[in-house]
Amino acid sequence: MTHKETILIKGGRVLNPGRWDGVADVLIEDGRIVAVEPGLHKKIRAAARIIDAGGLVVCPGLVDAHVHFREPGFEYKETIATGGAAAVAGGFTSVCCMPNTRPVNDSRAVTEFMLAQAAAARKARVFPIGAITKGSRGEELAEIGELCDAGCVAVSDDGVPVMDSLVMRRAMEYASAFHLPVIDHCEDCRLSIGGAMHEGAVSTELGLPGIPRAAEEVMVARNLVLAELTGARLHLPHVSTAGAVRMIREARARGLPVTAEAAPHHFSLTDDAVRSYNTQAKMNPPLRAEADVRAVREGLRDDTIDMVATDHAPHASQEKQLEFDAAPFGVVGLETALPLTLALVEEGVLTLEQALAKLTTAPARAFRLPHGTLEPGVDADVTVFDPNATWVVDPARLHSRSRNTPFAGWTMKGRVVATLVGGEVVYENEGTEGWIPDDERLPPIPD
Repeated sequence: MTHKETILIKGGRVLNPGRWDGVADVLIEDGRIVAVEPGLHKKIRAAARIIDAGGLVVCPGLVDAHVHFREPGFEYKETIATGGAAAVAGGFTSVCCMPNTRPVNDSRAVTEFMLAQAAAARKARVFPIGAITKGSRGEELAEIGELCDAGCVAVSDDGVPVMDSLVMRRAMEYASAFHLPVIDHCEDCRLSIGGAMHEGAVSTELGLPGIPRAAEEVMVARNLVLAELTGARLHLPHVSTAGAVRMIREARARGLPVTAEAAPHHFSLTDDAVRSYNTQAKMNPPLRAEADVRAVREGLRDDTIDMVATDHAPHASQEKQLEFDAAPFGVVGLETALPLTLALVEEGVLTLEQALAKLTTAPARAFRLPHGTLEPGVDADVTVFDPNATWVVDPARLHSRSRNTPFAGWTMKGRVVATLVGGEVVYENEGTEGWIPDDERLPPIPD
């Protein structure tokens, strides 16, 4: 067995949500957290490496419950290696990968391939999410037990909602036998057909076909009813409307085992971002109105919405350069999620501890991942960031293979300084192009 170096993270504000918040040192030996205590640097002489975290925040490695790494099948958009590089640059040490690959992740073979690629990349930990139905066609259930055994931590047909309510009921019943959460992209496709953005005043002004709030809310209601019927663990992704937040709040008050996530773009932007026909602001669910943004923020504040997840969805530049109606939905988000969430702290919506809990402990708990904490004995997945550092989002400098961000040119506050996975430093921000050597960086596909 190869022993990893001993690391002492010295003098940072250690914030382990629900456990510790104060200046302390973090001792890491052989890839695991050994101790979190003030003044450890005075007692430890054998540390092979000291990371000075004075003035910085030290927290559990961030956990993202919703990413698209595109491999296998769409490597021109993203690979597990480039997606992992973007993840650790954004402070994420664990990511849950959606199954909309080619072939769809509806089998042991695809799941094991993804895990092997992640192990070879040695960036973020990858936790695959398996398909609910074969080929994500919404007709016949996938082998959910096989997917669970292969390493999947949840099931979802991702951006293809399971429209057949009986199929969804059976999926919930079957997944419950394996203690897997069921994730459904909440969209009634008959209500949203042909839509390109939020249905409202802006879509009318721009002459773009709209996606009404009801398209999301009808399916949220359906899924909550089925979760109550079956007792299944339901997870609702990228909540974007005030009505959805209200229904989730009521369901949780009744004790339903439901969790929910919000994406940074849905609490940071409104449909006004589409006024210039900027396809970088096209995602599904779409950017909504100001009232919806306020409701999502309130849902985060009162814990109706448990966690922040990026819905990191890379697309090649040439795809996003199409007309707005024809361009694909989706934006990248791993490298901007932390500062956008910290902006909620600046604005008084969340405390810093609440914000970090939504990026660490909450997603880890919902998906039963043994991460998202700095408790002694666990794998040393650690994020160190400077809450006061400012930087400007330059798409060309992102670590993702794609550049489709709606935040280009934004000044962000809060930047990752170092990311450790299993006690190994996998990312260090030294104020240069990035930590990946040029010969290891996959070039973007030309426009």
